[in-house]
Amino acid sequence: MQSPVRGAIGEPLVLDVDSLDLEANGVAHQEGKVVFVRGALPGEQVRASVVRRKPRFDVAQATEILRESASRVMPRCPHFGVCGGCSMQHLDATAQLAIKQRALEDQLRHIGKVRPEQVLRAIAGPSWGYRYRARLSVRNVPKKGGVLVGFHERGSSYVADMRECHVLPPVVSRLLLPLRELVGSLSLRDRLPQIEVAIAERDDGLLIALVLRVLQPPTDADRAAMLAFAARHRVELWLQPKGPDSIELLCRRDGSPATADDDSQLEYRLAEFDVTMPFRPTDFTQVNHRINEVLVSRALRLLAPRDDERIADLFCGLGNFTLPLARLAREVVGIEGSPVLTRRAQQNAALNGLAERCSFRTANLFELRGEDWAALGRFDRLLIDPPREGALEVAKVLAGDPVKPRRIVYVSCNPATLARDAAILVHQGGFVLRAAGAVNMFPQTSHVESIAVFEPAG
Repeated sequence: MQSPVRGAIGEPLVLDVDSLDLEANGVAHQEGKVVFVRGALPGEQVRASVVRRKPRFDVAQATEILRESASRVMPRCPHFGVCGGCSMQHLDATAQLAIKQRALEDQLRHIGKVRPEQVLRAIAGPSWGYRYRARLSVRNVPKKGGVLVGFHERGSSYVADMRECHVLPPVVSRLLLPLRELVGSLSLRDRLPQIEVAIAERDDGLLIALVLRVLQPPTDADRAAMLAFAARHRVELWLQPKGPDSIELLCRRDGSPATADDDSQLEYRLAEFDVTMPFRPTDFTQVNHRINEVLVSRALRLLAPRDDERIADLFCGLGNFTLPLARLAREVVGIEGSPVLTRRAQQNAALNGLAERCSFRTANLFELRGEDWAALGRFDRLLIDPPREGALEVAKVLAGDPVKPRRIVYVSCNPATLARDAAILVHQGGFVLRAAGAVNMFPQTSHVESIAVFEPAG
């Protein structure tokens, strides 16, 4: 029996948890009001303490599990619950996947008012050590003993006091404390807010690149300390004085200073399509390389391009989908808003011997107009892979275009904007949502990626 709601913050409640929200909070109801319960799982009864009240909902923290879910597991990381990097470590991997699939279907149904004809089997992979990209915050906090390096605390701008991280590869997790010592020894310890991590697999092991965001030039002593760190831990070090394109290589992983001709040696392979993708540490690439390989393969199978067709890859980035598509189609056009990425995609096409089968255009797809789309010519099939904002203007243009592509494959990192765009394609554009499924790009987190297939009705 649930206890009555009273007014004070900290009031204990006994709650029956019905489901999880998109932030991995348990969802319960108390006298008709929704209560989001941190640390609780569906099917559990918990004792919880209210930490915030709003007119339409309350937020509570589970303090005791009175009836435990069969899906509950012991979190691997000692920082779970404080660090905001993960929110699902207390839930087993199979249940995580099921919840993400259900979240996708719920968003399509509630926001888009659409249902897929087929629910695709979810794409899953390694649950730990998968993050080949990460952005670590850095703060010098003398009250906590000096420099902290890690993700933010959950729901806070503070940096978590992290000593290990199990979604990073172990070799990178082991760098967290040495990085604290390095930054703490520098003159610019208060002017170094971020370290970006980028990782590539090579025949001789993982190549780890660390990009230090520096708001003032390092001294000679700083540089010497950085070179010694790189040699000791076998990492590349880069400096980023301004925006992402301002990065410069400081030293190779043997600690030798970089020369003017040096550049990134980072790359990943899509072996099924015989494609090698060089990238720089601040270029956008998928966090989970294993899942990306499977995702590219599935997307191309679903798109089913033919060798006499012209394909468009919208929001193409470095050519992650464009280059594999060029192995299969007559012509592929990659369209991207960043001139830097467009140029690098062209370079990648040339490196892979695909320059004659694919081309790249720079265009702001968030401001796409019908006449802009018509000027690109007819496409037989489309692959759309937008950022979290989705592809609203693209969906509007496609909905109003009388010449429909035979098939659209939409890869999404935000089920809410996918659902919004699906509503336009289906209810205004005459498309049918043939299939959709979740992609577990970020195990242990509540982040939901997905893939959807649309075809013209009839």
